[in-house]
Amino acid sequence: MGKQPNILFIQVDELAPQAMRLYGNKVARTPHLDALAEKSKVFDAAYCNYPLCSPSRASMHAGRLPFSIGQWDNGAEFYADIPTFAHHLRNQGYSTTLCGKMHFIGPDQYHGYEERLTTDIYPSDFSWTSNWNEKIRKGGGIRMRNVTDAGPSVRNLQQDFDDEVAFCGLQKLYDLARDPDDRPFLLTISFTQPHPPFVAPQEYWDRYTDDEIDMPRVPPIPYEELDPFNQAKHIAQGQHLYDLNDQRVRASRRAYYAMMSYIDDKIGDIMATLEATGLDENTVIVFTSDHGEMLGERGMWMKDCFFEWSARVPLLISGPGIKPGRISAVASLVDLMPTLLDFAGAQLPLSTGQDGDSLKALLTGEDPDWKDEAIAEYAGSGFPGPSRMVRRGRYKYWKTHGLDPMLFDVVADPDELNNLSGRPETAEIESALHARLMLDWDPDAVKRSCEDSQKRRLFLRDITEKTPQYSNWSPIAAKDDAHRYVRGRQASFHSKAAQRFPFFESPPIDFVPEDEELKP
Repeated sequence: MGKQPNILFIQVDELAPQAMRLYGNKVARTPHLDALAEKSKVFDAAYCNYPLCSPSRASMHAGRLPFSIGQWDNGAEFYADIPTFAHHLRNQGYSTTLCGKMHFIGPDQYHGYEERLTTDIYPSDFSWTSNWNEKIRKGGGIRMRNVTDAGPSVRNLQQDFDDEVAFCGLQKLYDLARDPDDRPFLLTISFTQPHPPFVAPQEYWDRYTDDEIDMPRVPPIPYEELDPFNQAKHIAQGQHLYDLNDQRVRASRRAYYAMMSYIDDKIGDIMATLEATGLDENTVIVFTSDHGEMLGERGMWMKDCFFEWSARVPLLISGPGIKPGRISAVASLVDLMPTLLDFAGAQLPLSTGQDGDSLKALLTGEDPDWKDEAIAEYAGSGFPGPSRMVRRGRYKYWKTHGLDPMLFDVVADPDELNNLSGRPETAEIESALHARLMLDWDPDAVKRSCEDSQKRRLFLRDITEKTPQYSNWSPIAAKDDAHRYVRGRQASFHSKAAQRFPFFESPPIDFVPEDEELKP
């Protein structure tokens, strides 16, 4: 076997491939990502396995589907007895370093990494546990402030975090280049942008004008025409409370593109440093996101669903033996663990278990019998029941426990406006996809497990947060990291000025009385 390659794993947050120039969008200015794509295999149908930050990242690291390891929502513990690709690469002689966001929940904040160079931006405890017993009511939710308050800033909390991540990541590359330790390395650099709030540094906001910002392909769908799952999502996010007019939609998308350009510059610095140090000669580079962002499509925002803008992710892989090109085959983030181990020459222990398959044969141009399949799961806020999706070939099948299924031909109908479920002409396809979906999934058992977990975590969350001083499990890399950024159940950050400077006082909203309940 030849020399084991280094692995540089770059992850961003909430980046929809549909917003990227290398996937056909003409607005975003991302020259460094475009250059990386020119020397990479680019996956055109890659999916996350859970359209929410923490479960997606845990699942990706473990190479396991989320429900199989108890990943129910953004407040579910990532258990320390689950091996990750960082553990396995250490076992193969790699040094392992994490720089930036990973949103691990629980007391283990390393999961196989030898060191963390920064703290995390979001909570590491049970504070963001979903609660299916809470009524979905008018008057709930503040997430749409991300849209109504979109715009530029002199400084914001995400910029604070990503500047720190970039600095520490670049310094680590220099350190690795001159370190007498000759072990191959895994270096994961993970940024928080372009995750909402839709606020961008003034410099990057000014790179765009309102006139050039494209609007959503699919306009808002009236509430009464939404399926029950997305009606619940609509109310849980508080969309009914705000006037999400064209001006606010355009400002949000402009800020999103601006944040993309900001991150692109950071990636350019990383690529330049990799080349200057000579580390690029034997390094596999992976670029991806943890999930997408609806960005106003269908009138929807954030993630939390299986529509393409939410569930698809960009995936670029380059390195020794990988010729540039496009891959149309369906894949997902759980395939990355066996892929990285394959490059390292590692054999996966049977006790680990895996739900993904190595992409190496696809990357090196061999002709494998590829499964052409991705599975995603969801049990977060909104509709009180677990959901599962399978994409195989051109078809996507989506089932929420207790609701009618949805079936889309995402090649002929990329905007997913034509639900084919229940139609005679697609009955055979639907039957096959339903059988695959249910093969290793018991929705009744999943719902019971999820509800039991919620009860335990909500009890522990409420008890610990009554105590003035309690451990919130935040990773500590510098002084005061336990109190920096977003900690506990804070609806806002430690000060308005830190969240966004100068602070933006949004106009009052038309409030709908809470005694009017909306039932999905």
